[in-house]
Amino acid sequence: MVAFIDDDPRSQHSVINGLQVVRPRDLERLVEEHGITQVLLAIPSAMPERRREIINSLVGLPVHVRTVPKINELVAGASVVSQIQDIDLDDLLGRDPVPPHPELIEKCITDKVVMVTGAGGSIGAELCRQILDAKPKELVLLDNSEFALYQIERELRDVAIRLHVDLNCLLGSVRDRQRMETIYRTFAVETVYHAAAYKHVPMVEHNVAEGVANNVFGTWHAAEAARVAGVETFVLVSTDKAVRPTNIMGATKRFAELILQGLAGEDSNTRFCMVRFGNVLGSSGSVVPLFREQIESGGPVTVTHPEVSRYFMSIQEAAHLVLQASAMGTGGDVFVLDMGEPVQIVDLAKRMIRLSGHEVGSGRDGLNAVDIDFIGLRPGEKLHEELLLGTSVSGTGHPMIMRAEEESMSYHQVHLALTELQECCDSMDCQAITRVLRDAVHGFDNHETRHDYLWVKQGRSGKRRAAVVEPSDGANVQRLFSGSTVERT
Repeated sequence: MVAFIDDDPRSQHSVINGLQVVRPRDLERLVEEHGITQVLLAIPSAMPERRREIINSLVGLPVHVRTVPKINELVAGASVVSQIQDIDLDDLLGRDPVPPHPELIEKCITDKVVMVTGAGGSIGAELCRQILDAKPKELVLLDNSEFALYQIERELRDVAIRLHVDLNCLLGSVRDRQRMETIYRTFAVETVYHAAAYKHVPMVEHNVAEGVANNVFGTWHAAEAARVAGVETFVLVSTDKAVRPTNIMGATKRFAELILQGLAGEDSNTRFCMVRFGNVLGSSGSVVPLFREQIESGGPVTVTHPEVSRYFMSIQEAAHLVLQASAMGTGGDVFVLDMGEPVQIVDLAKRMIRLSGHEVGSGRDGLNAVDIDFIGLRPGEKLHEELLLGTSVSGTGHPMIMRAEEESMSYHQVHLALTELQECCDSMDCQAITRVLRDAVHGFDNHETRHDYLWVKQGRSGKRRAAVVEPSDGANVQRLFSGSTVERT
């Protein structure tokens, strides 16, 4: 330890355990004089804006920024030092989460039997945590992964006992309509949050039939069974990739939305709605865990494209908003979450590198530096995602939740497309599957965008790296790698 830093003038110039308390503006000098490599944040009472101001002031310094847990976050028996962590994902994102409206969360959950499909996944598990906090009568967890289900059951079991909530963990697939109906009837399920889906774009792109079977037919069977069994509310967790999709995953999620919109037009006591949002920080497949792993191993950090951007929110905020939106549905609603401004992925990578105490690129004599490599957009990926199909959107009374008015299909039309899609899946005809999806899903275009491939030779290291860019983006890459050699192949 070198010094304590405090922005309260009353504390400055005092001494604690032999260490002086200095002003924030003295930090840069101290880093240089003492070779400081790590800064610990112990500011539990600071407002989010102030916390971000402090973190932003540290981004330009060659120090690893970490946080000390709050007293109520300490694990019994463990030392504070052992629980020092990297900064929160929310701090990386720079968003101000809106406090949840308890009355909205309680409406579909409190004293009800609630079921979550895909309960072992990132979103499903977080939904389960927050649903438990709202004290349902019973919580049913469904997943087809034994290990994922085992993990979330271990985490929630003691909490459920303390809150006097019955917890039932079931193995099964949403593609089995009879099993879904049996589960709904056996447990008298009232609310379903359908989070089960294949979400990894390149993986679904290479497993077309399975992606359709899980995302399209899984949603259809789960929703149809809910209608037959008399479930009150069925909520689909959707994605911004469903808007004018360029990949199979996005097209399957939009088709799943069409199924619910079609069902909502039928004579049913079940309210069907869907909640669409972008990426969540920290979820499985998120860039943040990948970037951290790459930084810890010394790099390079891999980014698909210099201009690629995504909408982000924290996994906790996304789950809060899904639960609140479900209370507003009247039938067939497409709710869109306010994701704020899109985040440039390369800027996120640079921020994480610097807050980990490294420099970006070659650095001073190549020491303590982490490179960023541009590896090219993967099959079906967009440069920029969208949240709305059209321009017709209205408020809901919640500042972070909008209701989109979007075109849909009758359930008869949906059923015809499903029949054709099933035949294509049975014969494993991926081209025919893609054709049916293109006919049904407005704006679906999975033709790969043409790219030019540029080789970038970075700094003194002489390391050659491929950057995949649009034909017109050579100038952007040249600016990004100022002083580097850019060659077109």
